[in-house]
Amino acid sequence: MGVKMIEAVIRPEKLDEVKDALDEAGYPGMTVIDVKGRGRQRGIVHRYRDEEYRIDLLDKVLIKIAVPEEAVEEVIDIICEHARTGKPGDGKIFVLPVEKVVRVRTGETDEEAVQ
Repeated sequence: MGVKMIEAVIRPEKLDEVKDALDEAGYPGMTVIDVKGRGRQRGIVHRYRDEEYRIDLLDKVLIKIAVPEEAVEEVIDIICEHARTGKPGDGKIFVLPVEKVVRVRTGETDEEAVQ
């Protein structure tokens, strides 16, 4: 088998729900990074005192989670279910190959290091 890195960009207000669901499913380990980004809608437009202004980089959260290859679809399904609002800006999920994983404490590698 192998190891994959799942990177999910989601709304910050959905982080706790996604994190709790992943933990409950047996995937407690993750890295979370506060990021800014924009998608197809190129940000959002606000009105203040009859003036329009655009916020083109919105606050997002990047979740990085390394999983065995056979767990990828389950983790994607969990993230989608718990991050979805149905509105533009719900985010994206990327799946990348991982060449090697080493657990620093034990020296375990690859699948053993992510379980």
